[in-house]
Amino acid sequence: MLRDIFSKKKRYATIPSEQAKQEVPEGLMTKCPKCKTIMYTKELRKAQMVCEGCQHHHSLPAYERVEFTLDEGSFVEFDAGMIAKDPLQFPSYPEKSALDREKTKLNEAVVTGEGTINGIHTVIGVMDSRFRMGSMGSVVGEKITRAIEHAISEDKPFILFAASGGARMQEGVFSLMQMAKTSAALNQLHERGQLFISVLTHPTTGGVSASFASLGDINIAEPGALIGFAGRRIIEQTIRQKLPDDFQTAEFLLEHGQLDLVVHRHELRNTLGTLLELHAPMTGKER
Repeated sequence: MLRDIFSKKKRYATIPSEQAKQEVPEGLMTKCPKCKTIMYTKELRKAQMVCEGCQHHHSLPAYERVEFTLDEGSFVEFDAGMIAKDPLQFPSYPEKSALDREKTKLNEAVVTGEGTINGIHTVIGVMDSRFRMGSMGSVVGEKITRAIEHAISEDKPFILFAASGGARMQEGVFSLMQMAKTSAALNQLHERGQLFISVLTHPTTGGVSASFASLGDINIAEPGALIGFAGRRIIEQTIRQKLPDDFQTAEFLLEHGQLDLVVHRHELRNTLGTLLELHAPMTGKER
């Protein structure tokens, strides 16, 4: 018996071979960055990319956002073929943009168009942080401006979902000019008394937060979204003070009056539909 015990071969944990690792489809599982729960990506998408464990709101691709927000089959896209140039001949910018187009299947960091929510026509813009971190380049500014101008000409409300790291450094001043251009277009929309709802998602920072994303008649954010201009470390070094732990979160901004609502993603479509109904112009009959 003792001989049998000591003669047994040692057992070691096996490390999966590279071939075995490759047999697991890429993207099958997603790990929540907040609670570290590992979920089937398919199930996570069914939950609109919201973690069932901690309710963390994962980033949402632009077309999926459109699908979750608008009535089925109602979306008509604008300016889908617009692609950024390289005005400053910035090193590797064209190559990096091409890689983003291949990865995201988008031509730029924003998708614009029109559709309906509960039957009410609206113009919509959705930024996608997967493309150059949703940075605001000349094409992003142009597409948003054109969408606003279409809303003006068609007398329709405008909804924008912001998600951005700020201005696109590869386009320098051309990027910064989009702050003024989009803000001027929104001012025209405001003067005509048309509704602009800004939905700030994670993250909304830099020149985007300092311009069109903060100019809504109603400013909404998703729970836990990072919203601000400069980064926490830069601010703390500048003012030489420690900032609150929840600084620049959606909840912090709501408490301090910079937001009107913080709405869970599962309730966002209904909230937008209600707001559109409340602000819909009366045309002789109830809508």
